[in-house]
Amino acid sequence: MPPTTPAWSRRLFLAAGSTAALGLAAPAQASPRPAAPGDFEALRLRWLGLQLGTGFDPAAEPYASRLAGIGDLADRHRASMAPSATSLWPGHAFDPPSGITQSYHRLWTMTQAYAQPGTGRTADPGLLADVLRGLDHLSERVYRPGTTRYGNWWEWQIGSPRLLMDIVATLYEAAGPDRVEAACAAVDHFVPDTVLGDHSGTSTGANRVDLCRSVALRGVLGRSPAKLALARDALSPVFPYVTSGDGLYADGSFVQHTWVPYSGTYGQVMLDGLGRLFALLAGSPWEVTDPNRRIVLDSVERAYAPLVYNGLMMDSVSGRAVSRGILRNDPHGTLRGDHFHGQGVIAAIALLAGSAPAAERDRWHARVKGWIERDTVSPVLSAPQFGVADLARLHAAAASPVPAAPEPAGHTLFAAMDRAVHRRPGWAANIAMASERIAHYECGNGENPRGWHTGAGMLYWWGPGPGADAQYTDWFWPTVDPYRLPGTTVSTKRLPDRAGGEWGAPKPAARWVGGVTDGEFAAVGQHLKGLGSTLEARKSWFCVADTVICLGAGIGCADGVPVETVVDNRNLGEAGGGRFTTGPGARWAHLEGHGGWVFPGGAGELRTLREDRTGAWRDINTTSTTERRTRRYQTLWLDHGTDPADASYAYLLMPGASRRTVAARAHDPRWLEILDNTAGRQAVAVPSLGLTAANFWQPGTVGRLTAGAPACVLVRARGRTVTFHVSEPPRTGRPVDVVWHHPVRHVLAHDPSVEVLGTGRTLRLRITPGTAGAGHRCTVRV
Repeated sequence: MPPTTPAWSRRLFLAAGSTAALGLAAPAQASPRPAAPGDFEALRLRWLGLQLGTGFDPAAEPYASRLAGIGDLADRHRASMAPSATSLWPGHAFDPPSGITQSYHRLWTMTQAYAQPGTGRTADPGLLADVLRGLDHLSERVYRPGTTRYGNWWEWQIGSPRLLMDIVATLYEAAGPDRVEAACAAVDHFVPDTVLGDHSGTSTGANRVDLCRSVALRGVLGRSPAKLALARDALSPVFPYVTSGDGLYADGSFVQHTWVPYSGTYGQVMLDGLGRLFALLAGSPWEVTDPNRRIVLDSVERAYAPLVYNGLMMDSVSGRAVSRGILRNDPHGTLRGDHFHGQGVIAAIALLAGSAPAAERDRWHARVKGWIERDTVSPVLSAPQFGVADLARLHAAAASPVPAAPEPAGHTLFAAMDRAVHRRPGWAANIAMASERIAHYECGNGENPRGWHTGAGMLYWWGPGPGADAQYTDWFWPTVDPYRLPGTTVSTKRLPDRAGGEWGAPKPAARWVGGVTDGEFAAVGQHLKGLGSTLEARKSWFCVADTVICLGAGIGCADGVPVETVVDNRNLGEAGGGRFTTGPGARWAHLEGHGGWVFPGGAGELRTLREDRTGAWRDINTTSTTERRTRRYQTLWLDHGTDPADASYAYLLMPGASRRTVAARAHDPRWLEILDNTAGRQAVAVPSLGLTAANFWQPGTVGRLTAGAPACVLVRARGRTVTFHVSEPPRTGRPVDVVWHHPVRHVLAHDPSVEVLGTGRTLRLRITPGTAGAGHRCTVRV
């Protein structure tokens, strides 16, 4: 090993050769064994391997420059440290308590510079003395037993103790028994056992995993079997699927703060934290053996992978974090957009792969390799957010012998968080909605005050053109018109910042939100009720082979201002071009390098605008930079007029389509039949695909389909075999009768929840749904 390798790393290397308990790659299968005298030190060394990395060459890139950067940053922190009664660094006062966490974060950087090889400050006694001086100052002044918590609870119970435990674990011998005891006492004070004994409030989901992480490390450092057992056992409430509130749902949804889709940030934190704790405790007396941990492993492909596209995590599941952009205190100026969040999930999957069976590990590595290869916006293997430990794991995954996996085609409906993802070869789309279960948006802590309409049917999409994957990365959120988010129907009534309240408080009184899918195509619908307005509408999306068919009906509003449906609002970049053309009679429009839109029957109220818009991340987040930049937008919208009573719209989105293809679709009357587009029902048929899809807002008949209650129905015909997929988005749990007015020879298969009431000249089905908005299937021969 290199001569600059610190003592902890040399001991870890030697220990790993003599005990399987330190092997991080293979998941443990045996029952926990009795504790042995060296267990605590073995766990401490294992944790350092997880946090600081193993198996990398500090003289090779990207590690060499990353390590040198840590050393340079540590020098700056060290030079500016000036302990006072109210702070450790000027400008980072202990009140608000974020200053405490920021102080520990700087000390952690200095600790890494001391402990890591290749930083230029490795084993520097002066640097060590300054870190210990900083620890003592925080312990004496503020982060200790006897201090009454104030301000944001997260800083006291998660942010600060997590960093403190990492610092003390790394400097364990140099810190000495007194400092270790003081650190453990502080964690005991601010994260008492009662916090983990109560699975509610802030001790759920990702937050709970973070709390367990600090308590587990406190158990390791304090040599406490009871604390380790508590941390392990307190993870168990996180594993099972939930049916409301925070956590993972059976359909792959992840919710935090009760009403906010959060797979991309809190979900990533939970996945990463569990990966670290599974690896830490594997093979030890405190190994996580709860069989429900299987749910966490399943979530990689069910909950997370469908939302990661070419390395980015879709913004609709990152809550208020979409507003962070570039934080003003970030020394690297890292853009915290969708690729940043996606790379965090990718790194968490690479970490969790060490606890997965071999077959799953290979599949995950294949996905990780594919994302790494396709992310050309922000290269994963040199992403500035990663330390050397994550980089080493990602490089190992990239070097694995499995071939890279392509982006899969298919549809995933996350009914429990009002989100849908449609993937086709070369493009993907994501629909964001709101209901009585899911908030319009979340703001809080000075973040995302203008996200008002992100749940009003926002339709994100990524095409195959150059730069397409940067559509929402490239300063989109601070420069886009927040009243003209793509896909939304909105009242243009001006809203105050933080309209509706904070922390996911604003939820519409709308029940019919959801859809149904066969895994390839889908019908999705939203009963839209506007935030802070009288707007009401029915919106449907029928997701098919090369198109998303968008219908709107029953659009009414009495706000005294214009109402618009934003067909699209494409970010063209800093000085972007791209020829924009419209066809005769406004039957179609095309944007070069992006795709096109078709308006069946014409779009007389279509408006277009190409404009430059300027903004700063600070405009939408008080923690972000004040730098201002300009981006150019091509906007298309339908003007429904002032105070519409029953307006409607219909258009097709065709991502990546050529101008010729769009024009041809617009002039092909046989491709699409709109069966109904009213406030009672919205339905389409696409004969070439054997598809009929309908959203029944009210009981009734469209084409050959009749529904006896509000429902969503998708019918796919392949030759003489026809499959029905039915859901009940209002979630009343009451039976739904569906009739197909077509001769049926016999039933081939059906779910237990489907009762066949009759065949012959018509097919009669009775669906007995649960309450989770799931789909129910029946297949027949005609």
